[in-house]
Amino acid sequence: MRVGVLTGGGDCPGLNAVIRAVVRKGVVAHGFEFVGYRDGWKGPLEGLTMPLGVEQCRGILPRGGTILGSSRTNPFAVDGGVERIRATLAADGVEALVAIGGEDTLGVATRLAELGVDVVGVPKTIDNDLSGTDFTFGFDTAVNIATEAIDRLHTTAESHHRVLVVEVMGRHAGWIALHSGLAGGANIVLIPEVPFDLDEVCAQVESRFRSQYAPIVVVSEGATPKDGAMTLTGGDTDAFGHVRLGGIGDQLAKAIEDRTGKEARSVVLGHIQRGGTPTAFDRWLATRLGLHAIDAVADGEFGVMTALQGTRIVRLPLSEATGELKVVSAEEYAEAQVFFG
Repeated sequence: MRVGVLTGGGDCPGLNAVIRAVVRKGVVAHGFEFVGYRDGWKGPLEGLTMPLGVEQCRGILPRGGTILGSSRTNPFAVDGGVERIRATLAADGVEALVAIGGEDTLGVATRLAELGVDVVGVPKTIDNDLSGTDFTFGFDTAVNIATEAIDRLHTTAESHHRVLVVEVMGRHAGWIALHSGLAGGANIVLIPEVPFDLDEVCAQVESRFRSQYAPIVVVSEGATPKDGAMTLTGGDTDAFGHVRLGGIGDQLAKAIEDRTGKEARSVVLGHIQRGGTPTAFDRWLATRLGLHAIDAVADGEFGVMTALQGTRIVRLPLSEATGELKVVSAEEYAEAQVFFG
């Protein structure tokens, strides 16, 4: 059997570990051949391929990014996109696809599976907001990077008696902010799930200064003030209709400084969170998800994704990954609120 592999959406630590596991087990245990599709769904849409075998996968386990490249191409937004993908797969002799990606990539995979394309998904997002799986690879790396940044910023904040606002990724779910804020000893964590009260934030900032310490505020890029809206960098949208977020950190720092009279600065971690070497946990998780994904192909079980539940890797319908977002619950947020102020 010839199997196509693609990675879509934002790059993420651990993608190469999945590719390596899929190919190594596919070749050694199942005798499969592989075709690497370049740049997400753009690959099968436009016939962009690269050789993909054991040789190409040597040494990629600790590498960030993806050797296959990625994009946010949506074949359902292109005239005749599905037919073009079918034609490409047929021309390449590809009988099954392994699609590695997040909500958008797996959303396309779900629709293709419903249309009869044999596809298995592997969930990926540093935001950790996909349903059906306890954790997605890349999340642990992002949290560790954000936590290290918070650790470093504490000393600067204390030395200069200033507020430091750390903006992290998280469009609709505040998992990175919550985990890194709690692990890094932040004094305030603001997430998209809970609109914040600016007066309350400023009161917590002043309370922190009264205790002779300087506050660290961690905020998700998608966090919003009460009666406010998400902060956008522009009006453009991608092929899946997503607007580009950013700027809440700067706005919040300015508002805190204006209201409290305390010097405030913002730090935007941005793409640093998803670049570089994956943590040991993300390598472990990504490898296991890839191993089980190629087994699903071998078993002829399509329209599914691999997922982590407890310590087990299970197979779930693709629709469970894209049906709804996994967001921070009120109970989980309340745990962090103990340390606010």
